Amino acid sequence: MPTKKTEEEKVEKSPKKSTKKTTSSDKSTTKKTSEKKVAKKSAAKKVTVKKTTKKTAEGKVTEKKTVKKELVEEIINESPISTSKNSKKNDDFDWNEFEEGIQTVDAKQIEEFDKLIDDNFVDTYNDNVIVGEVVNITEREAIIDINAKSEGVISLNEFRYNPDLKVGDKVEVIVDIQEDKTGQLVLSHRKARTIKAWEKVIDAHQRETVVTGFVKCRTKGGMIVDVFGLEAFLPGSQIDVKPIRDYDQFVNKNMEFRIVKINHEFKNVVVSHKALIEADIEEQKKEIISQLEKGQVLEGIVKNITTYGVFVDLGGVDGLIHITDLSWNRINHPSEILELDQKLNVVILDFDDDKSRIQLGVKQLSKHPWENLDAELKEGDKIKGKVSVIADYGAFIEVVDGVEGLVHVSEMSWSTHLRSAQDFVNVGDEVEALILTLDREDRKMSLGIKQLTNDPWTDITSKYPVKSKHKGKIRNFTNFGVFVELEEGIDGLVYISDLSWTKKIKHPSELFAISDEINVVVLELDINERKLSLGHKQTTDNPWDKYLKTYAVESSHKLSIDSIGDRGATIILSDELSAIVPKKHMIKEDGSSLIQGEEADFKVIECNSDFKRIVMSHTSTFKVEKSETPKKSKKKDKLCFYRKLHKL
Repeated sequence: MPTKKTEEEKVEKSPKKSTKKTTSSDKSTTKKTSEKKVAKKSAAKKVTVKKTTKKTAEGKVTEKKTVKKELVEEIINESPISTSKNSKKNDDFDWNEFEEGIQTVDAKQIEEFDKLIDDNFVDTYNDNVIVGEVVNITEREAIIDINAKSEGVISLNEFRYNPDLKVGDKVEVIVDIQEDKTGQLVLSHRKARTIKAWEKVIDAHQRETVVTGFVKCRTKGGMIVDVFGLEAFLPGSQIDVKPIRDYDQFVNKNMEFRIVKINHEFKNVVVSHKALIEADIEEQKKEIISQLEKGQVLEGIVKNITTYGVFVDLGGVDGLIHITDLSWNRINHPSEILELDQKLNVVILDFDDDKSRIQLGVKQLSKHPWENLDAELKEGDKIKGKVSVIADYGAFIEVVDGVEGLVHVSEMSWSTHLRSAQDFVNVGDEVEALILTLDREDRKMSLGIKQLTNDPWTDITSKYPVKSKHKGKIRNFTNFGVFVELEEGIDGLVYISDLSWTKKIKHPSELFAISDEINVVVLELDINERKLSLGHKQTTDNPWDKYLKTYAVESSHKLSIDSIGDRGATIILSDELSAIVPKKHMIKEDGSSLIQGEEADFKVIECNSDFKRIVMSHTSTFKVEKSETPKKSKKKDKLCFYRKLHKL
């Protein structure tokens, strides 16, 4: 506060701001006063010149200096310094001489001047945020006093978020336009809020502080959050430590976040709520891990369900329950007995050295079903059960809850031809079986179904003697033959060579289909090996006995060509028999070759029942083959000559 004496000195000053000097002569005083006036006029002239060119950048800077110079001069003259020595210095101060370095000012006084300037002068040429006061509100604008040469205006649209704005409120603004077309100072509150918001965001990111944001809406891959008035992105993976299925439950709610990423170039902000949860969970995790022991029972929540097991949250630590450790009963998928977010008790079975992988179990909390198995049950007893699982090698029968026995496929039928277990039973079937082996220590049980019926091979010789004819059903094909079932438990094999007398067969499917019934003859029976050899072609007479007589070698026949191929022609003799004519045997007497459909005489040159082949020739009917006479060896003749000569 200025002293009373200082205020009186202000009043005594003349409008021209000249002060009498008590320690100098009138001449000196008059001279200095004149110089001061000249300096002031010169400064005023400079101000006038600068104002006329203020639209240029250089003019604006000059005007800024001039305004500051005037303010400094005013402060110098009004400075509350009471001593006559200081008053003399203030009266003698000349700005031009100060700029030219002729006159100097104490550093302390300069500091006081700078402080007064900072307190009373607002620089409108920088981008700093200024705190202003609302002095008036019109229908469309708010008038803001920022302690500058003129008051600024802001559109009321920038205050939509604050409908209670009133005169006297303090608001943060930034100079948008120094002077518009009308010479008005235009301010922006929205830009100032944005700058302040970015400063808060950057500070919160650097300090890793927790911020509060408002979840505005849902977007692709996450949520849009309002933080300090800026729109930030919250990825779906950063909402919680567990997967979120319903994002809408967070919309229009305030939540706490941590700023994890800032892109200054694109002005993007990424926040995370998961980071806060993980920080809390990490503390809980350390505490839980330090107390983990094998056999310990804990409460957890089902976090995720997979085909191979269930992940359980133990309060910050995840553990896995394998599907085989969920229940003593056999299950196909964990979702059959558990669901997401379900609470359950688990027991710790094992964990690695750093306790990052924890193996849990549920079924171990109850007694093993084998302990409840009837103690009087023994091998040879009949039991009933339900088919729970079917595999290639057999079927599992659930005798009681959690106790299963295996029926191997070889124990399902007396047949030696093994088939799939699905040919005998289906999942869910109620079956009766005989206990073959029972091991309570290893908790294993083997069962048999075929033992409930008599072995059909006990009287096989009386039922199926050699050369007896029967009817059977085709059960399976192989490359070498067909398996025919005569009755349940008795199968026989028909080799591919025993399927037809006349046809050349590459695969049995060319003649038959699965489940076809065919007539067979027992060719061979091996009781020890339980093998039965059957024949199908033997059920009819062998037509080759007749063909060998009808189509004997050198016999002639008048026939027609049915088809012609690359190697020769084919002649159809009957429904089951055909003959071939090689290409060289199709030449006629005139040198031409037989054509398709042409009728001619043919001579049989080969008839082979083993290979089921008849070969004919047209050329042989008119061309007689010359008999080849054996040539004598010249070497042998020479040897005889030398022997005779030796005798002589």
